[in-house]
Amino acid sequence: MQGYRGLGAPAGTESAGRVAAVLERPGARLVYEVAGECPAVVLVHGFGLDMRMWEPQAGPLAARFRVVRYDCRGFGASGPFDPAVPYTHAGDLVALLDHLDIGDAVLVGLSFGGRVALQTALAVPARVRGLALLDAVLDGVPWDPESAQALDDVAQHVQAGGVLAGREAWLAHPLFAAARERSDLASALAVMVAGYPGQHWLGQDSHRQTRQPIDMLEGVVVPVLVAVGERDVPGFREMSAVLARRIPGASYCVVPDAGHMINMEQPTPVNELLIKFVLETSEG
Repeated sequence: MQGYRGLGAPAGTESAGRVAAVLERPGARLVYEVAGECPAVVLVHGFGLDMRMWEPQAGPLAARFRVVRYDCRGFGASGPFDPAVPYTHAGDLVALLDHLDIGDAVLVGLSFGGRVALQTALAVPARVRGLALLDAVLDGVPWDPESAQALDDVAQHVQAGGVLAGREAWLAHPLFAAARERSDLASALAVMVAGYPGQHWLGQDSHRQTRQPIDMLEGVVVPVLVAVGERDVPGFREMSAVLARRIPGASYCVVPDAGHMINMEQPTPVNELLIKFVLETSEG
């Protein structure tokens, strides 16, 4: 975890009640951090980012719950992975639960992390006590034209200038427009994206194909909270609306004056939403 110096505890150490360590997986390693006591909550980060995006939530949630946050395979301190070894992010998440002897947990995912959390809930519902989907990716709902063009721009920058150019283009994506208005958030995002290895952009991802969640939403059987930033791009606002409309019993919340990174841009209302949701799923 050398890249986390000054931003978190190194692997295998304790800092302010937080324990950071590494789970070895076939073809990869998962760097994770645990703080607090049960019930368990797992935080799953957005694409190109890492567990540090959850810093505004780590303390408030760990004061009440056992909080697990980790860098998904191919991101942050977990670093590059072996593209010859097939995997799923849901499989990695369940392996982490097993490693930590967690029977079930509330999964909280933002954007790409929302997709991972939803895939896990569909694959192993008995291990998921609740699901909080924040500005979550829902494949099958089209991106708005401006955001789709910006994704194409990222691919073109990678092709022309490699991962470094791709990182710069990713930070310029409309998804981060609201966060870029604040220098502290812009800096935090830049630090995280600077640590993204970029294998997905280079066609080196060995993630196994799974059934698309959009085809299975009516089969979600766990309590679900869907939250989206009022200022997020149109495509993600529509994705959240579809999730809320089609998942049985899902709660839906629009976070005022927030873009895509709602947990960083509006931490107080997001923390209140998450604490209330986790407490509700833990009753009885």
